[in-house]
Amino acid sequence: MLDREAFEAARRKVIGTDRQRLGIGTLSEKTVHAILKNYYAPNEDNQEIPIENYVADIYSQGEIIEIQTRQFNKLRDKLQTFLPLYPVTIVYPIPREKWLIWIDEESGELSRKRKSPAKGTPYTVFPELYKIKSFLKHPNLHFRLAMLNIEEYKLLNGRSKDRKKGATRFDRIPTEFVQEVEIDCLADYMQFVPFALEEAFTSRDFAKAAHIPVSLAQTVLNILYYVETVARVGKKGNMYLYEPKEL
Repeated sequence: MLDREAFEAARRKVIGTDRQRLGIGTLSEKTVHAILKNYYAPNEDNQEIPIENYVADIYSQGEIIEIQTRQFNKLRDKLQTFLPLYPVTIVYPIPREKWLIWIDEESGELSRKRKSPAKGTPYTVFPELYKIKSFLKHPNLHFRLAMLNIEEYKLLNGRSKDRKKGATRFDRIPTEFVQEVEIDCLADYMQFVPFALEEAFTSRDFAKAAHIPVSLAQTVLNILYYVETVARVGKKGNMYLYEPKEL
């Protein structure tokens, strides 16, 4: 269950309370990871624990938590070793709303923050799930999708005239924990099937109902089909037709 007070305590522990003093010299490259690690394990004795020739981000009461901001493929070896022995929860942060702040490398000056028009969605995790697809049916594997409001700091070192295109992302600072989406068992994948899809549907129909691009919808349906949340019931042209499976 989401605990906003505990999240704020973890945030203060990592970055402090005085946002006005935050500058280029005080930022860390892995702030999101550090804050979530302290949120899910306030006791540092439970952090960075050697287990089976690997280091788990968090180990507490016989369970492992891994904070993974991207590249789930890097977890394959750990999962191969951990899952037969321990419950493993992967925490994946997703920016719900994002404000961009630019840093001048020479002066350290910060621009005024600008809100990005894009909004994050839990569906963002599915390309990452595809990278560990073969593990998804394991009963010991669980997920927490941490929907965060975030300030993203980028260096003005891009190749365009305004130095923004191709610029380096310096850090991401979470400002609020908005929602936690849980996947604890295969039945939980049903939450990703929009209610509007009552009859057989294509990936294009799914994309429209979920408000995501068709390419992402295809990846989502690939996973939902694999975990047996949806069934393929025919084709419409060269596109599969899907229906939700009854639980």
